[in-house]
Amino acid sequence: MLIVANYHYIREDFSAPYPSIFGLTPQQFRSQLEQLSRFGNFISQEDLLYHPKRAFDKNFFLITFDDGLKEQYDLAQPVLEEMGIPHVFFINTFNFSDNKVSLVHKIHLLRSQIPPLELLQELEVNPLSEIEEKAALKHYNYDSKENALLKYLLNFKLSHEEQKNFVEPLFAEVFEEEKIAKELYFTEEMLQELHKKRALGSHSHRHLPLGRLKASEVKNEMHKTQDFFLKRFGKKAISLSYPYGSRDSCVGIQKMVKEAGFELGFSMERAANASLEEDSLLLARYDCNDLPGGKNDLFENKNPFEKTAFRQWHTYENSLTHKR
Repeated sequence: MLIVANYHYIREDFSAPYPSIFGLTPQQFRSQLEQLSRFGNFISQEDLLYHPKRAFDKNFFLITFDDGLKEQYDLAQPVLEEMGIPHVFFINTFNFSDNKVSLVHKIHLLRSQIPPLELLQELEVNPLSEIEEKAALKHYNYDSKENALLKYLLNFKLSHEEQKNFVEPLFAEVFEEEKIAKELYFTEEMLQELHKKRALGSHSHRHLPLGRLKASEVKNEMHKTQDFFLKRFGKKAISLSYPYGSRDSCVGIQKMVKEAGFELGFSMERAANASLEEDSLLLARYDCNDLPGGKNDLFENKNPFEKTAFRQWHTYENSLTHKR
């Protein structure tokens, strides 16, 4: 069985005028890895892909990071190297090819400086329905209600252009984009080192909800991110982490993902994977906070392999509602 753990921010201090992100300190990160090691072995993405038994005979954890943040390299990787734990960092190639900050991170930074209610009032859109509110609170279950609604409106209700039109003028008033991009993301030297260690994958090109895009847009995202890998490293990425990871942002596009050369794909379906046999492009993944040692441990510090649900989203891929 395989359980994939996903991380984002690793910082010594998460203080901000308005809390906008949830992560771990290096000490908390180490403690969680120690707890997980009691329940299973750690596996790399390459060993996972080429495992002789695609239906696993042991319990494995795969440690993953989204967004290519410099703090992951500076604070998390030393812990992983010291403990001998394989891992993979998923990058948005747009951050490096264009030296730009992803919209999702612009939103995080703005939310750290501006109250969520003020941002909600600035948004001139129709309010969420009761069903959408429930979806927002479920998807962003670590946020306050105001932050969950704000993030859902921005990430799932607005088009990419509408997002840009709302976020970018506000961001430009408060931050210098080029400076933030250099401070926030991996350096070229870090990228090269991680690729040599086979610890790099793609998080797409621009961090867009791929499953909600037109087929031509998905293909363009896949082409641009793989083109970056080819030009920078001489080979395509083998793994893709779907931005946002919700079902509607990743289901139904696996044919295009496969055609782009990806062999592993990771969603945020909170479940375990019994094997790679049925589909290796819609693997489930837990947020680190869901696992033992996390802020919202779903398993009450017990063996997650004994209590986990198994992934289901890959069975929906070919349903009529998701065909393109």
